[in-house]
Amino acid sequence: MPTSGPRGDGPGSASAPPEGAGYRRLLSTPGVRAFLVSGFAARQPFAMLTVSMVLLVDHVTGSYGTAGAAAAVTGASMALFAPRGGRLADRYGQRKVLLPGITLHAVSVAAVALLALSDAPAWALLIAAVPTGATVPQIGPMVRSRWIVALGGGGSPLGATAAAFESVTDELTFVIGPVLATALCTSVHPAAGLIAEGTLTVVGGSLFAMQQRCAPPLSSPSTATDAGRAPRSALSNRGMPALVVAFLGIGTVFGGMQVSVAAFVQETGHPGLNGVLYGTFAAGNMLSGIVCGTLKWRSAPRSRLLAALCGLTAACALLWLARTVPALGLFAFVVGMFIAPTIVTGYSLVDTLVPQERRTESFTWMTGAVALGQAAAVTSAGVLTDAAGSRCGFLVPMAGTAAALSAVVALRKGLRPQTPDEVTKGVISHRQPVPVD
Repeated sequence: MPTSGPRGDGPGSASAPPEGAGYRRLLSTPGVRAFLVSGFAARQPFAMLTVSMVLLVDHVTGSYGTAGAAAAVTGASMALFAPRGGRLADRYGQRKVLLPGITLHAVSVAAVALLALSDAPAWALLIAAVPTGATVPQIGPMVRSRWIVALGGGGSPLGATAAAFESVTDELTFVIGPVLATALCTSVHPAAGLIAEGTLTVVGGSLFAMQQRCAPPLSSPSTATDAGRAPRSALSNRGMPALVVAFLGIGTVFGGMQVSVAAFVQETGHPGLNGVLYGTFAAGNMLSGIVCGTLKWRSAPRSRLLAALCGLTAACALLWLARTVPALGLFAFVVGMFIAPTIVTGYSLVDTLVPQERRTESFTWMTGAVALGQAAAVTSAGVLTDAAGSRCGFLVPMAGTAAALSAVVALRKGLRPQTPDEVTKGVISHRQPVPVD
């Protein structure tokens, strides 16, 4: 988590932002409130989908392993299709990609609910989960692209504040979404969470697509090619492999906790507290994100990313120690406080390392990595929970973050910003040199 420190260049050093560079000025930017409100509604499906699917499939099959597999296929499908969706949005416009996508998503969600309630075999649920995940609207990356337009480019002094604000917004959905999904599934009907998710996708996505004021301009095919060759993936940019690995680790925290927390409250006789506990985790994430947006860091982003991943790994180790609901709530809150610094720093590094014409696709690679890590963790935690209980399920976030930390340490050289000589050679000519560690 971010901490204020003395003036200097150490890894914990930060200072107050310059006057007028905070959230108030950010939100007064012309045109942003329209896409923020509709975008917030359209983000809820990402926070509700896997929770709703786990609760529904577990209800009808009695197996966390089957529920985790269905959620995993959904997440893996989203991870595979999200970058292509980001590229299409850059090429043809967000509206043309969103409108057919949200329609297909609503139909796919309805199919999953009907199959589950009709006691369809597990293989049928897994097949239906593929289009469900593939059509999840990528609202977060689209909103981040709109911020760049609204702020007049990626070099705006409010860019870091916007990244922190987006992290807070994302995590606010994980405060509201799981609680809402759990309440609907446990108090109304097992399929009510999925039905609400599909409805919010259509309504929120349609409203967001209609907001065109800050929509990014269409990219020219020539901007993504080099000497007539096929467009390169944003993943080929310097530092992106390390960032994707880091976000895979974050995904294992989300996925492992979704299954393990649900199993824990069942074991302790408090099933209705599932959404509350997961919301506590998201609340810690949101609060630390707010702090990140109020500080101007003096340390290099690479150092902050490594420090945040170290803290996240240590915090995840606490989950295995929980024996009561209050203890799990406290540990989940601590884990959440290390998520936002990792996410905010990761997105800030994209602005440093990736050319502007590939940023939307880069953002979707990162959100896709979260979904893929979540999918793997949901499956692993489901199998372990069925076999040995929720405590073993909590080992998944710890193992996932430890593996991600090890990989990022090995790839850390790619996270070094370009030198002034490289900038003048046109590698990323639109950027100013930044401090390196």
